[in-house]
Amino acid sequence: MKKMVLVGLGVPFLLFPEVTEAQCAMCRAVLESDGNTSTAEGINNGIVYLMAIPYLAIAVLGYFVYKKMNPKAAQEV
Repeated sequence: MKKMVLVGLGVPFLLFPEVTEAQCAMCRAVLESDGNTSTAEGINNGIVYLMAIPYLAIAVLGYFVYKKMNPKAAQEV
């Protein structure tokens, strides 16, 4: 059941990547005003990268804490 919920929440982000792109509105306006969209795309990718790393670190930490607190669940997998 939990896997279905996680898959149900994750699939829309994979199907609609333009929704998940993040960028500060001010940065986007300044970068796109030059007409050089490749620079704006590069900055956008950098922002997404910097945003994702803390979430991945917390997810990995949470996974290890979960495994440590629930040794029974670790044996079932």
